[in-house]
Amino acid sequence: MPTPDGTLEIMSDSSPRRVRVRAPELVGKGGWLNTGEVAYSLAELRGKIVVLDFWTFCCINCLHVLDELRELEEKHRDTVVVVGVHSPKFAHEAEHAAVVDAVERYGVEHPVLDDPELATWKQYAVRAWPTLVVIDPEGYVVAQHAGEGHAHAIERLVEELEAEHAAKGTLRRGDGPYVAPEPEPTVLRFPGKAILLPDGDFLVSDTTRHQVVELGADGETVVRRIGAGERGFVDGAADTASFNEPQGLALLDDGSVVVADTVNHALRRIDLATGEVTTLAGTGRQWWQGSPTSGPARETDLSSPWDVAVFDGRVWVAMAGVHQLWAYDPAEGTVAVTAGTTNEGLVDGPGAEAWFAQPSGLAATPDRLWLADSETSALRWVDLDGAVHTAVGTGLFDFGHRDGAAEQALLQHPLGVTALPDGSVAVSDTYNHALRRYDPATGEVTTLATDLREPSDAVLVGDDIVVVESARHRLTRLRLPEEAVRVEAVAHRTQRAATEVAPGALELAVVFRAPAGQKLDERYGPSTRLLVSATPPELLLGGEGADTALSRVLELNPAVPEGVLHVSAMAASCDDDPANEYPACHVHQQDWGVPVRVTEGGADRLPLVLAGMDETTPS
Repeated sequence: MPTPDGTLEIMSDSSPRRVRVRAPELVGKGGWLNTGEVAYSLAELRGKIVVLDFWTFCCINCLHVLDELRELEEKHRDTVVVVGVHSPKFAHEAEHAAVVDAVERYGVEHPVLDDPELATWKQYAVRAWPTLVVIDPEGYVVAQHAGEGHAHAIERLVEELEAEHAAKGTLRRGDGPYVAPEPEPTVLRFPGKAILLPDGDFLVSDTTRHQVVELGADGETVVRRIGAGERGFVDGAADTASFNEPQGLALLDDGSVVVADTVNHALRRIDLATGEVTTLAGTGRQWWQGSPTSGPARETDLSSPWDVAVFDGRVWVAMAGVHQLWAYDPAEGTVAVTAGTTNEGLVDGPGAEAWFAQPSGLAATPDRLWLADSETSALRWVDLDGAVHTAVGTGLFDFGHRDGAAEQALLQHPLGVTALPDGSVAVSDTYNHALRRYDPATGEVTTLATDLREPSDAVLVGDDIVVVESARHRLTRLRLPEEAVRVEAVAHRTQRAATEVAPGALELAVVFRAPAGQKLDERYGPSTRLLVSATPPELLLGGEGADTALSRVLELNPAVPEGVLHVSAMAASCDDDPANEYPACHVHQQDWGVPVRVTEGGADRLPLVLAGMDETTPS
């Protein structure tokens, strides 16, 4: 149970297989969503298996977990209650209205607790988005998993808990507390991206309705809808084909359109003459570490492609799910990584060494590919040699609304970028509800327009710019002003409190226990991997780099008062059944960015839970 300092008291169960921890109460100043305005306590959920999903809507890994949980929710609807605990990173995500929008935008069909002050996050000592916590029908925490890819382990645990508590008489079956909200009758619903067609019409990804919509030149009249309007991955005619939260669009040389079909992890093609939909790239499966990074397009897994643009003869893809850029070659029918290591952060240089953080918007000019790198609140670009550069932005934890010289200007989670005729670019500064402009000639950032609700893309039309106002469900036409609108500068850092650590030796321990019925897969060598780095690099005097052990002693520099530890861990486990010649194997992975403050008397051990529970530190 919670102790006076807010941590968790470890309680042992008579069962040798699990340590149980009394679950702290669910508290959130923003209140509850998807419950018909009813607030719930853990006591009212007693008898159910509760899965807490600590998420924030900017986080692509959190969105992956939402999709992983759908099957679990459907299969165990009478015994399992999933509760999303929305725990914001960005200032905008602490706005209640934004959380309401996100719950609808991403089709969340379970109760959500809006926790803008991170009260429940702190009570459960969570360190990473996403984190899943399983609470048994008697109100004890029995498992914790950081990152994505854990649905199979939770499914198995749920089945065990169902059997155990049915036998004890402590399982309560029946409907859960979810109450679906009333649908809104708008023409578009959370549109994502748009392009201008040769005839002057607009093509818009109607993301939440799983369609691509052609609008007339007025940006309002529906010409046609492409897609059946339900989640699916089906090729065919315009009225029978299906998408799954489509986003980016790009016009190809043959007059067709390529679509970033985000949740299907695929690139699709629309024949504008007929509306026929076919698949260009992707298998429908999500890319995981160890999967091929190049090959025949229809045989290679992708991961949440968010935008597409034609640059240097290929279709470049903002692969938000793995923090990389890929490219599709229409002539060869192949895909390949073009930049990024899959590590999350902001590092410039040759494409093979660069780090991105959820690239989400692309715009091509003859000599540059501009990109909105959303999680670092950055505007970046790739040159014709494939090298990556940063124009605006400093890293994962600094954001705000500040104009001026690029080196001190700030954005907040931009999702779109648009090339302008004079060589400058307009940035859809999504969480600032603004349209910004960066001029490479002067190195200045200015604000073109404010009071736009979550702009996610923009299209140049003559002297006007048409903005996709995603959270207002419309296209908005603006005249490009001669001078920028001046706004008061605001700077933020992420709300996560820094972990106080002692200078010198710091034991980093990534906790991983293979799920029940599985074991570490060591048939072809070590099954675990740990990569550690820091911002600034001078924070670490030793311990950086990659190795196979999940624990390591780091040496912290006492001369660097604060920074961020970047930790990436991976473990592979397989079903432990000697009779099964081809056991199913699973990859567990998570990246942490841990803000730390180096201070005398700070902790000398930093546990990070990948799967299982740490028995000495509640994290």
